[in-house]
Amino acid sequence: MNREEAYQLIKGEVKNKNLIKHMLAVEAIMKTLAKKLGEDEEKWGLTGLLHDIDYEITAKDPHKHSIVGADMLKEIGLDDEIVNAVRAHNDMHKIKRITTLEKALFCVDPLTGLIVAAALIHPDKKLASIDHNFILNRFKEKAFARGAKREQIKKCSELGFELKEFIKIGLLAMQNISEELDL
Repeated sequence: MNREEAYQLIKGEVKNKNLIKHMLAVEAIMKTLAKKLGEDEEKWGLTGLLHDIDYEITAKDPHKHSIVGADMLKEIGLDDEIVNAVRAHNDMHKIKRITTLEKALFCVDPLTGLIVAAALIHPDKKLASIDHNFILNRFKEKAFARGAKREQIKKCSELGFELKEFIKIGLLAMQNISEELDL
């Protein structure tokens, strides 16, 4: 499956525009991380783009989220590494993340929410108006963007990144697609 086919698939499965933007943000960061780590950018991008394909389907039963999505992706013939990363990204299942791809998706997923929340409190609500230090300061505020799981984001250390660098990578990746994100 190529990127365009994956994008058309999510447009068919996901109706919430903000969820699609989240998936695009995860894709952008995953591709950037892949490049930095010498990994397969296309595979990592597809993983990020498709990771929440079942989110609306499983909204009433979050314990099924990522299991249903992984099964969908397996059924259409996607690589097992992508399928396993999608399955493991929902911490409710307590699946041990072993591969670099699995670990990356796990810590990137909540990072996008933190970055978006930081942009939205800025007067112009633009990613271009914030920097990684601004986000890092918000990261330290427990009441800010409570849904952005800090402990999960901090797992970036398992990829060899310090938190500040990881946030900077994420912000730059999202700034590069700010028009698509309407931010």
